[in-house]
Amino acid sequence: MAIHTFGAIDVGSYELNLKIFEISRGKGIREVDDLVRRVDLGTDTYTHGKISSNHVREVTQILQEFHRIMDTYRVEAYQAYGTSAIREMTNAEIVLSQWEQKSGIHIDVLSNSEQRFLDYKSVAMRGEKFNKSIQDTCAIVDIGGSSIQISLFEKDKLAATQNMKLGVLRIREMLSHIDVRTGEYERLISDLVNSQMEVFRKLYLHNDRIHNIIIVDDYISALMQARHMDIIHHADFDSFAAESGSVSVTQLARKAGITEDAAGLLHISAVVMGCIADSLGAELIYAPGVTLADGIAYEYAEKKKIILPEHDFEEDIIACAKNISRRYMGSEERSRSIEDIALKIFDATKKAHGMGMRERFLLRMASILHDCGKYISMVNLATCSYDIIMSTEIIGLSHIEREIVANVVKFNHSDFVYYEEQEGTSDLTREAYLTIARLTAILRLSNGIDRTHQQKFSDLHVRTKDDKLLISVPSGIDVTLEKGMFRNRADFFEEVMGIRPVIRQGAVSRK
Repeated sequence: MAIHTFGAIDVGSYELNLKIFEISRGKGIREVDDLVRRVDLGTDTYTHGKISSNHVREVTQILQEFHRIMDTYRVEAYQAYGTSAIREMTNAEIVLSQWEQKSGIHIDVLSNSEQRFLDYKSVAMRGEKFNKSIQDTCAIVDIGGSSIQISLFEKDKLAATQNMKLGVLRIREMLSHIDVRTGEYERLISDLVNSQMEVFRKLYLHNDRIHNIIIVDDYISALMQARHMDIIHHADFDSFAAESGSVSVTQLARKAGITEDAAGLLHISAVVMGCIADSLGAELIYAPGVTLADGIAYEYAEKKKIILPEHDFEEDIIACAKNISRRYMGSEERSRSIEDIALKIFDATKKAHGMGMRERFLLRMASILHDCGKYISMVNLATCSYDIIMSTEIIGLSHIEREIVANVVKFNHSDFVYYEEQEGTSDLTREAYLTIARLTAILRLSNGIDRTHQQKFSDLHVRTKDDKLLISVPSGIDVTLEKGMFRNRADFFEEVMGIRPVIRQGAVSRK
Protein backbone atom coordinates (compact mmCIF):
# COMPACT_ATOMS: atom_id res chain seq x y z
CA MET A 1 0.00 0.00 0.00
CA ALA A 2 1.61 3.24 -1.20
CA ILE A 3 1.78 6.08 1.33
CA HIS A 4 2.06 9.59 -0.11
CA THR A 5 3.60 12.36 2.00
CA PHE A 6 2.05 15.72 1.20
CA GLY A 7 2.60 19.28 2.43
CA ALA A 8 -0.23 21.84 2.56
CA ILE A 9 0.67 25.52 3.08
CA ASP A 10 -1.84 28.26 3.83
CA VAL A 11 -0.51 31.82 3.63
CA GLY A 12 -3.39 33.45 5.49
CA SER A 13 -4.30 36.92 6.67
CA TYR A 14 -3.01 36.36 10.19
CA GLU A 15 -0.83 33.26 10.10
CA LEU A 16 1.10 30.85 7.91
CA ASN A 17 0.20 27.21 8.39
CA LEU A 18 2.09 24.12 7.21
CA LYS A 19 0.50 20.72 7.66
CA ILE A 20 2.20 17.47 6.74
CA PHE A 21 -0.08 14.57 5.79
CA GLU A 22 0.31 10.91 5.01
CA ILE A 23 -2.27 9.86 2.41
CA SER A 24 -3.07 6.31 1.37
CA ARG A 25 -5.99 4.34 -0.02
CA GLY A 26 -6.18 2.15 3.06
CA LYS A 27 -5.94 4.75 5.83
CA GLY A 28 -7.14 7.87 4.05
CA ILE A 29 -5.70 11.23 5.14
CA ARG A 30 -3.66 11.32 8.35
CA GLU A 31 -2.15 14.51 9.78
CA VAL A 32 1.50 14.05 10.78
CA ASP A 33 2.58 17.57 11.78
CA ASP A 34 1.04 21.02 12.12
CA LEU A 35 3.10 24.21 12.28
CA VAL A 36 1.67 27.71 12.71
CA ARG A 37 3.61 30.95 12.42
CA ARG A 38 1.85 34.25 13.23
CA VAL A 39 2.29 37.16 10.83
CA ASP A 40 -0.40 39.85 10.53
CA LEU A 41 -0.43 40.35 6.77
CA GLY A 42 -4.11 41.22 6.66
CA THR A 43 -3.91 44.51 8.54
CA ASP A 44 -1.10 45.64 6.20
CA THR A 45 -3.08 44.81 3.08
CA TYR A 46 -6.49 46.06 4.21
CA THR A 47 -4.97 49.36 5.38
CA HIS A 48 -2.24 50.12 2.84
CA GLY A 49 -2.78 47.68 -0.05
CA LYS A 50 0.75 46.31 0.43
CA ILE A 51 2.68 44.20 2.92
CA SER A 52 5.44 45.98 4.84
CA SER A 53 9.05 45.16 4.00
CA ASN A 54 9.55 43.67 7.48
CA HIS A 55 6.65 41.29 6.94
CA VAL A 56 7.91 40.36 3.47
CA ARG A 57 11.24 39.35 5.03
CA GLU A 58 9.52 37.56 7.90
CA VAL A 59 7.38 35.49 5.52
CA THR A 60 10.47 34.67 3.46
CA GLN A 61 12.17 33.22 6.55
CA ILE A 62 9.06 31.22 7.47
CA LEU A 63 8.75 29.78 3.96
CA GLN A 64 12.43 28.82 4.05
CA GLU A 65 11.74 27.05 7.35
CA PHE A 66 8.71 25.29 5.84
CA HIS A 67 10.86 24.13 2.91
CA ARG A 68 13.43 22.61 5.26
CA ILE A 69 10.72 20.84 7.26
CA MET A 70 9.15 19.38 4.11
CA ASP A 71 12.59 18.13 3.07
CA THR A 72 12.97 16.47 6.49
CA TYR A 73 9.66 14.64 6.00
CA ARG A 74 10.62 13.80 2.40
CA VAL A 75 7.43 15.36 1.11
CA GLU A 76 6.80 14.18 -2.45
CA ALA A 77 4.34 16.96 -3.33
CA TYR A 78 3.07 20.19 -1.83
CA GLN A 79 0.55 22.92 -2.56
CA ALA A 80 0.80 26.46 -1.21
CA TYR A 81 -2.10 28.89 -1.41
CA GLY A 82 -2.42 32.57 -0.57
CA THR A 83 -5.81 33.92 0.50
CA SER A 84 -7.40 37.37 0.94
CA ALA A 85 -4.35 39.24 2.27
CA ILE A 86 -2.40 38.23 -0.85
CA ARG A 87 -5.42 38.51 -3.12
CA GLU A 88 -5.96 42.18 -2.21
CA MET A 89 -2.31 43.24 -2.54
CA THR A 90 -1.56 45.76 -5.28
CA ASN A 91 1.93 44.30 -5.82
CA ALA A 92 1.20 40.61 -5.29
CA GLU A 93 3.12 39.31 -8.32
CA ILE A 94 6.32 41.09 -7.25
CA VAL A 95 6.14 39.77 -3.67
CA LEU A 96 5.16 36.22 -4.69
CA SER A 97 8.05 36.09 -7.15
CA GLN A 98 10.46 37.25 -4.42
CA TRP A 99 9.22 34.61 -1.99
CA GLU A 100 9.52 31.85 -4.57
CA GLN A 101 13.01 32.95 -5.59
CA LYS A 102 14.28 32.97 -1.98
CA SER A 103 12.41 30.00 -0.54
CA GLY A 104 11.77 27.71 -3.49
CA ILE A 105 8.04 27.61 -2.64
CA HIS A 106 5.56 28.62 -5.33
CA ILE A 107 2.33 30.15 -4.00
CA ASP A 108 -0.92 30.18 -5.99
CA VAL A 109 -3.57 32.74 -5.04
CA LEU A 110 -7.09 31.49 -4.43
CA SER A 111 -10.17 33.44 -5.40
CA ASN A 112 -12.69 33.84 -2.60
CA SER A 113 -14.98 31.13 -4.03
CA GLU A 114 -12.07 28.68 -4.43
CA GLN A 115 -10.90 29.34 -0.87
CA ARG A 116 -14.36 28.82 0.63
CA PHE A 117 -14.87 25.67 -1.43
CA LEU A 118 -11.66 24.19 -0.02
CA ASP A 119 -12.79 25.12 3.50
CA TYR A 120 -16.07 23.37 2.70
CA LYS A 121 -14.16 20.27 1.57
CA SER A 122 -12.12 20.32 4.78
CA VAL A 123 -15.39 20.10 6.74
CA ALA A 124 -16.62 17.28 4.50
CA MET A 125 -13.52 15.30 5.54
CA ARG A 126 -15.22 14.83 8.90
CA GLY A 127 -17.61 12.41 7.20
CA GLU A 128 -20.51 11.28 9.36
CA LYS A 129 -20.92 14.47 11.45
CA PHE A 130 -20.83 16.61 8.31
CA ASN A 131 -23.34 14.41 6.48
CA LYS A 132 -25.64 14.38 9.50
CA SER A 133 -25.46 18.17 9.87
CA ILE A 134 -26.45 18.93 6.26
CA GLN A 135 -29.37 16.50 6.21
CA ASP A 136 -31.36 19.20 7.99
CA THR A 137 -31.27 22.93 7.16
CA CYS A 138 -27.66 23.93 7.72
CA ALA A 139 -25.29 26.85 7.21
CA ILE A 140 -21.50 26.72 6.96
CA VAL A 141 -20.22 29.98 8.45
CA ASP A 142 -16.63 30.54 7.35
CA ILE A 143 -15.08 33.43 9.30
CA GLY A 144 -11.84 34.72 7.83
CA GLY A 145 -9.66 37.75 8.32
CA SER A 146 -11.13 39.68 5.40
CA SER A 147 -14.69 38.40 5.10
CA ILE A 148 -17.36 35.91 6.15
CA GLN A 149 -18.90 33.36 3.82
CA ILE A 150 -22.31 31.89 4.65
CA SER A 151 -23.33 28.83 2.63
CA LEU A 152 -26.83 27.41 3.06
CA PHE A 153 -27.77 23.75 2.67
CA GLU A 154 -31.20 22.25 2.21
CA LYS A 155 -31.60 18.47 2.29
CA ASP A 156 -27.83 17.90 1.85
CA LYS A 157 -27.59 20.17 -1.23
CA LEU A 158 -25.92 23.58 -1.39
CA ALA A 159 -28.73 26.12 -1.89
CA ALA A 160 -26.98 29.50 -1.76
CA THR A 161 -23.76 31.19 -0.71
CA GLN A 162 -22.96 34.80 0.08
CA ASN A 163 -19.83 36.72 1.02
CA MET A 164 -19.79 39.64 3.49
CA LYS A 165 -16.85 41.96 4.12
CA LEU A 166 -16.93 41.38 7.87
CA GLY A 167 -13.77 39.39 8.60
CA VAL A 168 -12.25 39.67 12.06
CA LEU A 169 -9.16 41.59 10.98
CA ARG A 170 -11.22 43.95 8.87
CA ILE A 171 -13.62 44.60 11.78
CA ARG A 172 -10.72 45.20 14.16
CA GLU A 173 -9.17 47.64 11.72
CA MET A 174 -12.48 49.50 11.24
CA LEU A 175 -13.08 49.85 14.99
CA SER A 176 -9.47 50.80 15.80
CA HIS A 177 -10.21 54.30 14.45
CA ILE A 178 -13.23 54.77 16.72
CA ASP A 179 -12.84 55.83 20.33
CA VAL A 180 -15.34 53.64 22.22
CA ARG A 181 -15.66 52.15 25.67
CA THR A 182 -15.25 48.41 26.11
CA GLY A 183 -18.98 47.91 26.66
CA GLU A 184 -19.79 49.62 23.36
CA TYR A 185 -17.32 47.49 21.40
CA GLU A 186 -19.64 44.48 21.26
CA ARG A 187 -22.63 46.68 20.34
CA LEU A 188 -20.79 48.20 17.37
CA ILE A 189 -19.77 44.75 16.10
CA SER A 190 -23.37 43.57 16.53
CA ASP A 191 -24.66 46.58 14.60
CA LEU A 192 -22.28 45.86 11.70
CA VAL A 193 -23.20 42.18 11.52
CA ASN A 194 -26.94 42.50 12.13
CA SER A 195 -27.40 45.05 9.34
CA GLN A 196 -25.81 42.59 6.89
CA MET A 197 -27.72 39.60 8.26
CA GLU A 198 -31.03 41.44 7.84
CA VAL A 199 -30.34 41.72 4.11
CA PHE A 200 -29.16 38.09 3.98
CA ARG A 201 -32.37 36.86 5.61
CA LYS A 202 -34.56 38.82 3.17
CA LEU A 203 -32.68 37.42 0.18
CA TYR A 204 -32.39 33.78 1.19
CA LEU A 205 -34.41 32.81 4.26
CA HIS A 206 -37.57 34.88 4.57
CA ASN A 207 -39.15 33.40 7.73
CA ASP A 208 -37.24 30.09 7.69
CA ARG A 209 -34.81 28.99 10.41
CA ILE A 210 -31.50 27.21 10.06
CA HIS A 211 -31.19 24.37 12.56
CA ASN A 212 -27.44 23.63 12.36
CA ILE A 213 -24.40 25.84 11.92
CA ILE A 214 -20.96 24.51 11.00
CA ILE A 215 -18.30 27.05 11.89
CA VAL A 216 -14.91 27.27 10.20
CA ASP A 217 -12.50 29.72 11.84
CA ASP A 218 -9.17 29.92 13.63
CA TYR A 219 -10.39 31.23 16.98
CA ILE A 220 -13.71 29.87 18.29
CA SER A 221 -12.77 26.42 17.01
CA ALA A 222 -9.44 26.62 18.88
CA LEU A 223 -11.17 27.38 22.19
CA MET A 224 -13.78 24.66 21.70
CA GLN A 225 -11.13 22.12 20.75
CA ALA A 226 -9.10 23.11 23.82
CA ARG A 227 -12.16 22.21 25.89
CA HIS A 228 -12.49 18.88 24.06
CA MET A 229 -15.82 19.80 22.52
CA ASP A 230 -16.97 20.31 18.96
CA ILE A 231 -20.75 20.74 19.32
CA ILE A 232 -22.47 23.35 21.47
CA HIS A 233 -26.12 24.39 21.85
CA HIS A 234 -26.99 27.92 20.84
CA ALA A 235 -28.04 28.89 24.37
CA ASP A 236 -24.73 27.65 25.75
CA PHE A 237 -22.80 29.48 23.04
CA ASP A 238 -24.15 32.84 24.25
CA SER A 239 -22.53 32.37 27.66
CA PHE A 240 -19.46 30.95 25.90
CA ALA A 241 -19.21 34.15 23.79
CA ALA A 242 -19.83 36.37 26.83
CA GLU A 243 -16.93 34.69 28.64
CA SER A 244 -14.55 35.64 25.82
CA GLY A 245 -15.16 39.29 26.68
CA SER A 246 -15.28 39.00 30.47
CA VAL A 247 -11.79 37.61 31.10
CA SER A 248 -8.44 39.20 30.36
CA VAL A 249 -6.76 38.65 27.02
CA THR A 250 -3.99 36.76 28.82
CA GLN A 251 -6.45 34.37 30.46
CA LEU A 252 -8.36 33.85 27.21
CA ALA A 253 -5.15 33.15 25.30
CA ARG A 254 -4.11 30.58 27.91
CA LYS A 255 -7.49 28.83 27.78
CA ALA A 256 -7.53 28.59 23.99
CA GLY A 257 -3.83 27.87 23.57
CA ILE A 258 -3.35 30.86 21.27
CA THR A 259 -1.40 34.11 21.35
CA GLU A 260 -2.76 37.17 23.19
CA ASP A 261 -3.18 39.03 19.90
CA ALA A 262 -5.22 36.12 18.52
CA ALA A 263 -7.31 36.12 21.72
CA GLY A 264 -8.54 39.62 20.84
CA LEU A 265 -9.65 38.30 17.47
CA LEU A 266 -11.34 35.37 19.21
CA HIS A 267 -13.57 37.83 21.06
CA ILE A 268 -14.55 39.53 17.78
CA SER A 269 -15.21 36.14 16.18
CA ALA A 270 -17.40 35.06 19.12
CA VAL A 271 -19.52 38.23 18.96
CA VAL A 272 -19.91 37.85 15.18
CA MET A 273 -20.87 34.19 15.51
CA GLY A 274 -23.40 34.98 18.23
CA CYS A 275 -25.14 37.54 15.99
CA ILE A 276 -25.25 35.12 13.06
CA ALA A 277 -26.61 32.29 15.21
CA ASP A 278 -29.33 34.60 16.58
CA SER A 279 -30.27 35.79 13.10
CA LEU A 280 -30.46 32.26 11.66
CA GLY A 281 -32.32 30.90 14.68
CA ALA A 282 -29.84 28.04 14.97
CA GLU A 283 -30.10 25.29 17.57
CA LEU A 284 -26.68 23.63 17.31
CA ILE A 285 -23.22 24.95 16.45
CA TYR A 286 -20.63 22.43 15.25
CA ALA A 287 -16.92 23.40 15.16
CA PRO A 288 -14.96 20.58 13.47
CA GLY A 289 -11.63 22.34 14.04
CA VAL A 290 -10.48 22.09 10.43
CA THR A 291 -8.34 24.52 8.47
CA LEU A 292 -7.77 25.40 4.84
CA ALA A 293 -4.75 23.06 4.87
CA ASP A 294 -7.09 20.10 5.47
CA GLY A 295 -9.07 21.07 2.38
CA ILE A 296 -5.85 21.39 0.36
CA ALA A 297 -4.89 17.83 1.34
CA TYR A 298 -8.37 16.57 0.50
CA GLU A 299 -8.21 18.22 -2.92
CA TYR A 300 -4.79 16.64 -3.64
CA ALA A 301 -5.97 13.16 -2.61
CA GLU A 302 -9.10 13.58 -4.70
CA LYS A 303 -7.23 14.72 -7.83
CA LYS A 304 -4.73 11.88 -7.52
CA LYS A 305 -7.63 9.43 -7.04
CA ILE A 306 -6.06 8.19 -3.80
CA ILE A 307 -9.40 8.61 -2.05
CA LEU A 308 -12.93 8.62 -3.40
CA PRO A 309 -15.09 11.49 -2.15
CA GLU A 310 -18.22 10.51 -0.26
CA HIS A 311 -19.96 13.75 -1.16
CA ASP A 312 -20.68 14.95 -4.72
CA PHE A 313 -19.23 18.47 -4.68
CA GLU A 314 -19.96 19.18 -8.34
CA GLU A 315 -23.65 18.56 -7.76
CA ASP A 316 -23.49 21.18 -5.00
CA ILE A 317 -22.25 23.73 -7.53
CA ILE A 318 -24.96 22.67 -9.99
CA ALA A 319 -27.60 23.02 -7.26
CA CYS A 320 -26.27 26.50 -6.51
CA ALA A 321 -26.51 27.46 -10.22
CA LYS A 322 -30.10 26.21 -10.36
CA ASN A 323 -30.98 28.38 -7.38
CA ILE A 324 -29.41 31.40 -9.08
CA SER A 325 -31.45 30.68 -12.21
CA ARG A 326 -34.59 30.30 -10.10
CA ARG A 327 -33.91 33.63 -8.37
CA TYR A 328 -33.86 35.35 -11.78
CA MET A 329 -37.01 33.55 -12.98
CA GLY A 330 -35.20 31.15 -15.32
CA SER A 331 -37.16 28.27 -16.82
CA GLU A 332 -36.06 24.99 -15.21
CA GLU A 333 -37.73 22.91 -17.92
CA ARG A 334 -36.11 24.92 -20.70
CA SER A 335 -32.68 24.76 -19.04
CA ARG A 336 -33.01 21.01 -18.58
CA SER A 337 -33.87 20.58 -22.27
CA ILE A 338 -30.93 22.69 -23.47
CA GLU A 339 -28.54 20.94 -21.05
CA ASP A 340 -29.63 17.52 -22.34
CA ILE A 341 -29.09 18.53 -25.99
CA ALA A 342 -25.78 20.29 -25.23
CA LEU A 343 -24.33 17.29 -23.41
CA LYS A 344 -25.32 14.95 -26.24
CA ILE A 345 -23.50 17.21 -28.70
CA PHE A 346 -20.47 17.52 -26.38
CA ASP A 347 -20.19 13.75 -25.96
CA ALA A 348 -20.63 13.06 -29.68
CA THR A 349 -17.89 15.52 -30.70
CA LYS A 350 -15.15 14.70 -28.18
CA LYS A 351 -12.59 13.93 -30.88
CA ALA A 352 -13.22 17.28 -32.53
CA HIS A 353 -13.05 19.54 -29.47
CA GLY A 354 -10.67 17.58 -27.18
CA MET A 355 -12.23 18.97 -24.01
CA GLY A 356 -12.50 17.05 -20.74
CA MET A 357 -14.95 16.50 -17.91
CA ARG A 358 -14.37 19.89 -16.29
CA GLU A 359 -15.30 21.70 -19.51
CA ARG A 360 -18.38 19.44 -19.76
CA PHE A 361 -19.28 20.59 -16.28
CA LEU A 362 -18.88 24.28 -17.28
CA LEU A 363 -21.20 23.61 -20.22
CA ARG A 364 -23.82 22.34 -17.76
CA MET A 365 -23.43 25.56 -15.76
CA ALA A 366 -23.84 27.71 -18.89
CA SER A 367 -26.94 25.73 -19.94
CA ILE A 368 -28.58 26.27 -16.54
CA LEU A 369 -27.78 30.01 -16.49
CA HIS A 370 -28.32 30.64 -20.22
CA ASP A 371 -31.28 33.03 -19.82
CA CYS A 372 -30.78 34.55 -16.34
CA GLY A 373 -30.43 38.07 -17.82
CA LYS A 374 -34.06 38.09 -19.03
CA TYR A 375 -35.07 39.03 -15.51
CA ILE A 376 -33.46 42.44 -16.07
CA SER A 377 -33.80 42.98 -19.81
CA MET A 378 -34.95 40.86 -22.75
CA VAL A 379 -33.30 43.36 -25.11
CA ASN A 380 -29.87 43.42 -23.40
CA LEU A 381 -30.03 39.74 -22.48
CA ALA A 382 -26.37 39.02 -23.29
CA THR A 383 -24.86 41.82 -21.22
CA CYS A 384 -27.26 41.36 -18.31
CA SER A 385 -26.61 37.61 -18.16
CA TYR A 386 -22.85 38.22 -18.15
CA ASP A 387 -23.13 40.80 -15.36
CA ILE A 388 -25.32 38.56 -13.19
CA ILE A 389 -22.93 35.61 -13.44
CA MET A 390 -19.82 37.71 -12.83
CA SER A 391 -21.44 39.49 -9.87
CA THR A 392 -22.78 36.36 -8.20
CA GLU A 393 -20.66 34.24 -5.86
CA ILE A 394 -20.55 30.70 -7.27
CA ILE A 395 -18.63 28.65 -4.74
CA GLY A 396 -16.34 26.05 -6.30
CA LEU A 397 -15.60 27.92 -9.52
CA SER A 398 -12.34 29.77 -10.03
CA HIS A 399 -12.55 33.34 -11.30
CA ILE A 400 -11.45 32.16 -14.77
CA GLU A 401 -14.06 29.38 -14.82
CA ARG A 402 -16.78 31.83 -13.83
CA GLU A 403 -15.64 34.17 -16.62
CA ILE A 404 -15.72 31.28 -19.10
CA VAL A 405 -19.32 30.46 -18.13
CA ALA A 406 -20.33 34.14 -18.24
CA ASN A 407 -18.81 34.62 -21.71
CA VAL A 408 -20.38 31.45 -23.10
CA VAL A 409 -23.79 32.66 -21.93
CA LYS A 410 -23.13 36.15 -23.30
CA PHE A 411 -21.97 34.95 -26.73
CA ASN A 412 -24.91 32.58 -26.90
CA HIS A 413 -27.04 35.72 -27.30
CA SER A 414 -24.64 38.10 -29.07
CA ASP A 415 -21.94 38.24 -31.75
CA PHE A 416 -18.81 36.33 -30.81
CA VAL A 417 -15.78 38.53 -30.13
CA TYR A 418 -12.65 36.75 -31.29
CA TYR A 419 -9.46 36.53 -29.24
CA GLU A 420 -7.57 38.71 -31.73
CA GLU A 421 -10.21 41.45 -31.42
CA GLN A 422 -9.77 41.86 -27.67
CA GLU A 423 -6.91 44.38 -28.01
CA GLY A 424 -5.80 44.00 -24.41
CA THR A 425 -9.28 44.42 -22.90
CA SER A 426 -9.34 40.88 -21.50
CA ASP A 427 -6.87 38.98 -19.33
CA LEU A 428 -8.20 35.59 -20.47
CA THR A 429 -5.60 33.27 -21.92
CA ARG A 430 -5.72 31.86 -25.44
CA GLU A 431 -6.65 28.45 -24.02
CA ALA A 432 -9.57 29.95 -22.05
CA TYR A 433 -10.83 31.71 -25.17
CA LEU A 434 -10.71 28.49 -27.19
CA THR A 435 -12.77 26.84 -24.46
CA ILE A 436 -15.26 29.72 -24.62
CA ALA A 437 -15.49 29.40 -28.42
CA ARG A 438 -16.09 25.64 -28.33
CA LEU A 439 -18.65 25.75 -25.53
CA THR A 440 -20.40 28.72 -27.17
CA ALA A 441 -20.67 26.78 -30.44
CA ILE A 442 -22.30 23.87 -28.60
CA LEU A 443 -24.67 26.03 -26.53
CA ARG A 444 -25.72 28.11 -29.57
CA LEU A 445 -26.52 24.97 -31.51
CA SER A 446 -28.46 23.48 -28.60
CA ASN A 447 -30.38 26.73 -28.11
CA GLY A 448 -31.22 26.82 -31.82
CA ILE A 449 -32.45 23.24 -31.89
CA ASP A 450 -34.97 24.04 -29.16
CA ARG A 451 -35.66 27.54 -30.45
CA THR A 452 -39.43 27.47 -29.85
CA HIS A 453 -38.90 26.69 -26.13
CA GLN A 454 -41.34 23.78 -26.43
CA GLN A 455 -38.87 21.00 -25.55
CA LYS A 456 -39.80 19.00 -28.66
CA PHE A 457 -36.51 17.12 -28.87
CA SER A 458 -36.49 14.77 -25.89
CA ASP A 459 -35.85 11.85 -28.27
CA LEU A 460 -33.03 13.54 -30.18
CA HIS A 461 -30.00 11.49 -31.21
CA VAL A 462 -26.57 12.92 -32.11
CA ARG A 463 -23.61 11.26 -33.81
CA THR A 464 -20.69 12.18 -36.05
CA LYS A 465 -20.10 10.71 -39.49
CA ASP A 466 -17.18 11.78 -41.65
CA ASP A 467 -17.18 15.61 -41.45
CA LYS A 468 -20.80 15.95 -40.34
CA LEU A 469 -22.63 16.11 -37.03
CA LEU A 470 -25.90 14.28 -37.67
CA ILE A 471 -28.74 15.44 -35.45
CA SER A 472 -31.64 13.03 -35.86
CA VAL A 473 -35.13 13.95 -34.68
CA PRO A 474 -38.28 11.82 -34.89
CA SER A 475 -40.75 12.35 -37.70
CA GLY A 476 -44.04 14.03 -36.93
CA ILE A 477 -42.39 17.04 -35.22
CA ASP A 478 -42.64 20.46 -36.84
CA VAL A 479 -39.04 21.69 -37.11
CA THR A 480 -39.67 24.39 -39.74
CA LEU A 481 -38.56 27.25 -37.48
CA GLU A 482 -35.55 25.35 -36.11
CA LYS A 483 -34.31 24.51 -39.63
CA GLY A 484 -34.88 28.06 -40.79
CA MET A 485 -32.79 29.56 -37.98
CA PHE A 486 -30.19 26.79 -37.95
CA ARG A 487 -27.80 28.00 -40.62
CA ASN A 488 -25.94 30.78 -38.76
CA ARG A 489 -25.49 28.59 -35.70
CA ALA A 490 -24.31 25.71 -37.87
CA ASP A 491 -21.84 28.01 -39.66
CA PHE A 492 -20.24 29.08 -36.36
CA PHE A 493 -20.17 25.48 -35.10
CA GLU A 494 -18.40 24.35 -38.27
CA GLU A 495 -15.94 27.25 -38.02
CA VAL A 496 -14.99 26.28 -34.45
CA MET A 497 -15.23 22.48 -34.59
CA GLY A 498 -14.54 21.67 -38.25
CA ILE A 499 -17.75 19.62 -38.42
CA ARG A 500 -20.98 20.58 -40.21
CA PRO A 501 -24.18 20.07 -38.17
CA VAL A 502 -27.12 18.66 -40.13
CA ILE A 503 -30.69 18.12 -38.90
CA ARG A 504 -32.24 14.93 -40.21
CA GLN A 505 -35.87 14.04 -39.66
CA GLY A 506 -37.32 10.56 -39.75
CA ALA A 507 -36.78 7.35 -37.84
CA VAL A 508 -34.14 8.03 -35.19
CA SER A 509 -31.07 5.90 -35.83
CA ARG A 510 -29.27 4.50 -32.78
CA LYS A 511 -26.29 3.13 -34.71
